[in-house]
Amino acid sequence: MLSKEELASYIDHTNLSPSATSEDIKTLCTQAVKHNFKAVCINSCYAKLASNLLKDSPVSTCTVVGFPLGAMATEAKAYEAHIAVENGSDEIDMVQNIGALKEKLYDYVRKDIEAVVNQGVTTKVILETCLLSKEEIVTACSVAEKAGAHFVKTSTGFSAGGATVPDVALMKKTVPHLKVKAAGGIKTFEDALTMIKAGADRIGASRSVEIIS
Repeated sequence: MLSKEELASYIDHTNLSPSATSEDIKTLCTQAVKHNFKAVCINSCYAKLASNLLKDSPVSTCTVVGFPLGAMATEAKAYEAHIAVENGSDEIDMVQNIGALKEKLYDYVRKDIEAVVNQGVTTKVILETCLLSKEEIVTACSVAEKAGAHFVKTSTGFSAGGATVPDVALMKKTVPHLKVKAAGGIKTFEDALTMIKAGADRIGASRSVEIIS
């Protein structure tokens, strides 16, 4: 079993609330440094603030792109990612185009992901697994791998459901050379350990302090 300190190194400490203020992000960063979380995960308007606050720490700045729907123009996602990287983001969590995947426009989905991957930082592709069949999850993982993504991620936390053990296990089995981020609905220490046991390499959580406490 992982210790609380070891578990902290898996966690992206997250605040993606539309009502989050600068003070909320400052608190998020302070907590992340105090508890040695892997990263903070924030909306792109706060990328510069977070990266400045974290510049002398080992905590990474992770910014979401095309969030939470994924239905933006590819050029818009690429530009949002570009600005996030310019503002100090070390990682990008982007939402795939779910409708295009369901329409089997796989080249479009791949190029959409590539446009963000090409910004040159670690890229996690949010599949929004609660909206996909098992077959679509497998396909989405394979497309993300072909696009050069570094992670596949379960969920935004803003849709009909979050991470599940079967989905995490399926994702890891499908693309064993990629990392998996489990996010959405992870509220306890036991939840996090269960996801890691299923194959998660990273945990996204807004209740991170509670989880390790």
